[in-house]
Amino acid sequence: MEIFSALAARRRSMRQFTDEKLTGGYEPLSIVFVGAGSVATSMADIFIEKGLRITCVYSRTAESAGVLANKIGCSYVTELESMPKADIYIAMLKDDVLLSLASRIVAVCPDAFFLHTSGCVPMSVWKDAGAVHYGVLYPMQTFSRLKKVKWSNLPVFTEASSDEDMETLTTIANTISDNVHPLSSELRCRMHLAAVFVTNFTNRMYGISEELLNEAGLSFHLMLPMILETAAKVIKLNPVKAQSGPAARGDERVMNVHRELLKSHPEWLEMYNLISADIRNALENGDRV
Repeated sequence: MEIFSALAARRRSMRQFTDEKLTGGYEPLSIVFVGAGSVATSMADIFIEKGLRITCVYSRTAESAGVLANKIGCSYVTELESMPKADIYIAMLKDDVLLSLASRIVAVCPDAFFLHTSGCVPMSVWKDAGAVHYGVLYPMQTFSRLKKVKWSNLPVFTEASSDEDMETLTTIANTISDNVHPLSSELRCRMHLAAVFVTNFTNRMYGISEELLNEAGLSFHLMLPMILETAAKVIKLNPVKAQSGPAARGDERVMNVHRELLKSHPEWLEMYNLISADIRNALENGDRV
């Protein structure tokens, strides 16, 4: 299967297919999803919407693979070696799983174009696995099977092994998002770290807040206006300048009351003290006026 010997013509085909819903005499590029989790589920939504052709889904479990394949309208497999040959393979797996399976994925069709969606796995994982054409398609968003995301302005970061491969990857990325940026593996990992603070750690703070409110018989929904306003502020203000609260004011009386309330949760008390101290340090060394 000499995929890339005629890739220039097939790139033209893909542009026609995605922009005009025409094939121009060529088959649109075939894509295999390696993984069936929340990222794959969300990416399937936008690929289907844009007319990109997913031909197969791989997952270790038949249930996960079957659910996503049924949604797409394609076949599924539970063994990597059973994946069909395709033009593009997109791996959407946990990082440790991707690192352990990369060589087996590449072995299915070594001349194909291999992509992964990880924030912290370097592009070189594909080179080390024996791939010739490879890259990264990293959509920076928090994904859930239970909620669709808006792809039009979602930041998508790309990296590819050659200019030719970057052209193919950019065509795909621009098809699913209007917010596409090339980014090296090193900077992508830094971006991912920042995203963990913005989303994952923040969400854990929501969880602690909910537990504290439940203990008092109060509803977490009372926090929603504050959550929305806090997010809205950092769209217009630098986060340091947007900082508020007792730690920002240096209000030790209020902070001591909070510490008393947290005595039954020593791990949260430790977190409260660490974050409060970090807020003070940020303000003292920042540019707040």
